[in-house]
Amino acid sequence: MTDTSHDKNKTTPTKLVDRFGRQVTYVRLSVTDRCDLRCVYCMSDDMQFMPRAQLLTLEEISRIGKVFIDLGVNKIRITGGEPLTRRSILTAFESLGQLEGLDDLTITTNGTLLEKFAQPLKDAGVTRINVSLDTLKPERFKKITRIGKLEKTLNGIDAALNAGFQRIKLNTVIMKNHNDDEILDLIEYVRQRDMDISFIEEMPLGIMADDSDRAATYYSSNQILDDIQQRYALFSTPEKTGGPANYYRFNDSDSRVGFISPHSHNFCDTCNRVRVTSEGHLLLCLGQEHSIDLRHIVRAHPDNDEILKQAIIDSMQLKPEGHEFDLTEQPIIMRHMSSTGG
Repeated sequence: MTDTSHDKNKTTPTKLVDRFGRQVTYVRLSVTDRCDLRCVYCMSDDMQFMPRAQLLTLEEISRIGKVFIDLGVNKIRITGGEPLTRRSILTAFESLGQLEGLDDLTITTNGTLLEKFAQPLKDAGVTRINVSLDTLKPERFKKITRIGKLEKTLNGIDAALNAGFQRIKLNTVIMKNHNDDEILDLIEYVRQRDMDISFIEEMPLGIMADDSDRAATYYSSNQILDDIQQRYALFSTPEKTGGPANYYRFNDSDSRVGFISPHSHNFCDTCNRVRVTSEGHLLLCLGQEHSIDLRHIVRAHPDNDEILKQAIIDSMQLKPEGHEFDLTEQPIIMRHMSSTGG
């Protein structure tokens, strides 16, 4: 069979546009559903992980990433689970990092392995790092993560700062009566280090491991903003990093504060993102089950990227107008974030 992976067929669209006129320019590629932490809002107590044989290979991940770039995507984020637990993961970063047309190669990590990987990631072409961190209190960190040590994540952040990435950002889920008393402490932490922070309203995916009531723990972006403004003056900025966050700045710091607000400020009308799970399902919406099986396509057609491209183009007709998150009901999406790709 002839290899057409580099065929520049003029009839192939160079942009991914859905039926609502939204162009997809950002893909989140999950490389594993496994993690070295067990955060209560991300995993269940008896989490069943995907058999390794069902995961996309690193070569398949790189191939899918290249095809998305050929179709106009300019930002790729590598996620998990914890992506740095995937054996030989640097080879995927190195492969993607050299592709022409990719402006932003980023990673979301819990930070526990950044002491080892920060500089190699920078060398491989990673531009920015997001670190998931919900507390600066060691005992609370252990309770949230079940098995984690805060010191490892903080040391990892320091290593990333020393490596000199374009930006380093904390991703923080604030939950009422869980960690809402740390908002200002987290703000001061990033201000001291010229980092950014995004506060994320919790996504109702899967059943919470500790039987918490999501409606009772919900803490809106508006409440967080009000809390911050009790101490700091903030002004809105039109800056974007490719994702859904709305950003604010301080007058006296280079740090930015972002808000990702799927409940209080729905952003579906400007959605430019899709996700590929670690087993190869292309999810067209975080809050819906519309998907296609890319793993089957790449394995059935190992030498023909045009078939893969066409499948991705066709999938745009399945992308829904928006999610249907409702904190007052049981989640309609039973998969956990670790399975979805954070």
